[in-house]
Amino acid sequence: MALSRHIKPEHLLQESQDKKSHLHALTKTDSNKIVHSYASRYGTAPIPKYHIPSKGTSADSAYQIIHDELSLDGTPLLNLASFVHTYMNPACDKLMHENMSKNLIDQDEYPMTQIIHERCISILADLWHAPSTHQAIGTATTGSSEAIQLGGLAMKRIWQEKRKAAGKSIHEPGPNIVMGANAQVALEKFARYFEVECRLVPISVESKYRLDPKKAMEYVDENTIGVYVILGSTYTGHYEPVKEMSDLLDEYEKKTGIFVPIHVDGASGAFVAPFATPKLEWDFKLPRVVSINTSGHKFGLVYVGVGWIIWRDKAHLPKDLIFELHYLGSVEYSFSLNFSRPAAPIIAQYFNLLHLGFEGYRAIALDDFKNARLLSRALEKSGYFYVLSDIHRSLEGLVNTAKVASGYDQEDIESYQPGLPVVAFRFSDDFQAEYPDIQQKWIQTLLRAKGWIVPNYELAPDLEKVEILRVVVRENMAEALIDKLICDLMEITEDLCKKDSPTHSLDILGHHLTSHRKHQGKMEKGSGTGNTCGDKNSGTYAKAC
Repeated sequence: MALSRHIKPEHLLQESQDKKSHLHALTKTDSNKIVHSYASRYGTAPIPKYHIPSKGTSADSAYQIIHDELSLDGTPLLNLASFVHTYMNPACDKLMHENMSKNLIDQDEYPMTQIIHERCISILADLWHAPSTHQAIGTATTGSSEAIQLGGLAMKRIWQEKRKAAGKSIHEPGPNIVMGANAQVALEKFARYFEVECRLVPISVESKYRLDPKKAMEYVDENTIGVYVILGSTYTGHYEPVKEMSDLLDEYEKKTGIFVPIHVDGASGAFVAPFATPKLEWDFKLPRVVSINTSGHKFGLVYVGVGWIIWRDKAHLPKDLIFELHYLGSVEYSFSLNFSRPAAPIIAQYFNLLHLGFEGYRAIALDDFKNARLLSRALEKSGYFYVLSDIHRSLEGLVNTAKVASGYDQEDIESYQPGLPVVAFRFSDDFQAEYPDIQQKWIQTLLRAKGWIVPNYELAPDLEKVEILRVVVRENMAEALIDKLICDLMEITEDLCKKDSPTHSLDILGHHLTSHRKHQGKMEKGSGTGNTCGDKNSGTYAKAC
């Protein structure tokens, strides 16, 4: 008899509970309530899961209940899928706790907090070589997603103003924005939410899984509000060539007279490149770059909750996007999608900028790259994996066997191809040919059993048939953890290769069982409302529905 595929665990729990001798509708055990065996020492009755309890419980009991449930979460240290930072100096932890209740928007109430906010903007503008830190303008955001929306809105509004001034329509055919198909979903959100045609440039192996500037020019026209160029692809960590894109747009402007700006999505890279590869041209040194965003909670080394966007000068932020406020005690200005926001992460960002300084950020970045290179080389030397990211590969002509043999410094970051400290890898061609039944997604599952969180996902169109595993090497991913990860990867992979291993057998069994019903449980093409749900992937790894 086949097992039901629609068993509800809560019904199983309800039916399996001890039954009281005198059942009553009001007193029988309910699986929709939280019951903790040792919560009785606090005098706690079962608590409803999905509606507010009629009577509250003690703080100690509430803490214990929530604490126990959260223990099922993964360990942030072992979450190698995320770019988000998970460690801060205890002194900064204390500072954040002291300022947890402050709202950044209350400028009149917390003037010193606002001054710290402005200092951070000036520091970032200077770090990214704005023409004048006094003329640069920016704001903290809840993250890069909000910052990207603001950067796109400013470009759209400026395009609209130019079209109106020229007596042209802003509706037919309407604005468009160009970006690589590898763009993070936040970039596509801007286009969809603010009614801008999203022109995704296909990626290829030759383009290093990122935006190809020459191909991007095929998508640019007089209605292009700007080009999103990503300093650190979410998929593989590659930097997109901002300078090359800028040069091509310069040539286009000479031919057509049309100015197309660049917004640099530096969610991760804008806090890496200035310190690790300061010679790289990507920021406001290029006049075509009008705005840059970054995530303080990624390689800015702050806990989650802060992003930044800086415009090269006030001319590139239309005044009608700035709101003047009079009801908080003084005249204040706001140009963000979100209104209230916690001040603590901004204060934490300032702490890092003061505490670490340029040398501190550089030391952490160089250590991240050293560990990422170690992981990359070990994976490739195993023969089991091929590494798609390039930060362990030398710049052409700079490193060769003779130089290494003569004592060449392999730790010189300038000798390697620039990118994020990210390691993207897949099964090697030889391994796949020898073991065609082994599915790469099992690596993710079996690593999770050991505590590691390493995602396995498809590349962007037109390489969606290629699956990759990805490790983000953050500050707390020390060499000892790299060593342990490699050991676990080798053990898991070699166990899968054994014909008599349980994991290999389960893999093959699952492959045969699902081959005839691989479409079950998926939305059929065109089955959703409109033309998004269940249809072709929109471009990013976060599908439309």
